[in-house]
Amino acid sequence: MKDILIKGGRVIDPSRNIDAIADLFLSDGKVQALTHLNQTSDAEIIDARGLIVCPGFIDLHTHLRQPGYEYKETIASGTQSAARGGFTTVCCMPNTDPPMDNAALVGYVKHLAAQEGLIRVLPIGTITCGRQGEDLADMAELSHAGVIAFSDDGSYVASAHLVRRAMEYVRSLEVPIIEHCEEPTLSKGGQMNEGAIATRLGLLGIPSAAEEIAAARDIILAELTGAHLHLAHVSTAGTIELIRQAKRRGVTVTAEVTPHHLTMTEEMVLGYNTQAKVNPPLRTPRDTEALVAGLQDGTLDAIATDHAPHTENDKLCEFTAAAFGISGLETALGSLMGLVHNHKLDIGLLISSLTTGPSRILGKNFANLGTLATGANADVVIFDSEAEWTVDAAAFVSKGKNTPLHGAKLKGKVLLTIYNGEIVYRYGGI
Repeated sequence: MKDILIKGGRVIDPSRNIDAIADLFLSDGKVQALTHLNQTSDAEIIDARGLIVCPGFIDLHTHLRQPGYEYKETIASGTQSAARGGFTTVCCMPNTDPPMDNAALVGYVKHLAAQEGLIRVLPIGTITCGRQGEDLADMAELSHAGVIAFSDDGSYVASAHLVRRAMEYVRSLEVPIIEHCEEPTLSKGGQMNEGAIATRLGLLGIPSAAEEIAAARDIILAELTGAHLHLAHVSTAGTIELIRQAKRRGVTVTAEVTPHHLTMTEEMVLGYNTQAKVNPPLRTPRDTEALVAGLQDGTLDAIATDHAPHTENDKLCEFTAAAFGISGLETALGSLMGLVHNHKLDIGLLISSLTTGPSRILGKNFANLGTLATGANADVVIFDSEAEWTVDAAAFVSKGKNTPLHGAKLKGKVLLTIYNGEIVYRYGGI
């Protein structure tokens, strides 16, 4: 493993409140020093003048699809896509086929990740057997196998009694329950956000209340049990307020928001644009503003992509038949930097939401991620905050080319990704 010396970049490390022009030295897969350093003869020198240098991004919510849906994505293609987006750690959701509800399957995913993955893959186990919402999975077995959280993502666990039992169980395991908040009797058959645009298009809507009722129930159960509840892909102003109030009461609740819910609204669906069909749906400008405000005041703890790759046929069909989901790993930074350039979000807060925020949610066992502290894992991303580029979905390395951003011009591009001291992605001649 060759030493790497990154020279003259603007180093932003929110874990230590650092924002300064400095050099970064990586050796033996670890961060060794952050200072102004002399060139060493045996290190690869990277000129980062005019560029941002920060910890590698952590994605709490990625769908790698394997096993079962390899035609949509594999661990190999998904981690390549993540590296292009600046991510050095991804947490893979368990809605595979079969679902990750047993130790053997978790072991299979970890083995594949070690053999074929380009970056770190942390598996999430199911809350219930088969994601059926009827019986709890063997959480102790899954925890011993190495899962870092439990979720039936894509499905809401309708039984409050079952969620309470799951929360009581995970307290001793010291990992979070990740909930997909969607009250099914309100959202059934829904295609997009409920409102004037859905009415105009003749599409059944999904009301904000479907998310908010589910979130309220789970927050109450977290308060009752003392468990760590993490809310996935928050999309409404009402949910933000519920989380804000819960945190004030001392409830152990954290939450994530996606790049698309921060930067897009329901208007993207006009023309029956299936590429903008996602669950939870894109909401109103009021909701988007509330989500940005939630990041600013700490109500939201992290940004997660909810990368959901699909085949071309999954989207090239009638809107009501199209799959929900956006392939988001390769466009995450570029789309989010629009908030920075429009002065809606500070770049330090953006980086924190992709690094230290997710690391804290993962807990003390992952304190060496999302930081450039001496001795931490040498996970680093270098990006040009001013680089303009046009999204070409056909050029994605992800098998999922499904994005409403195809043809859009973004400003902010990842140039280099380093995982455990090894360069796993390099753009151009950096």
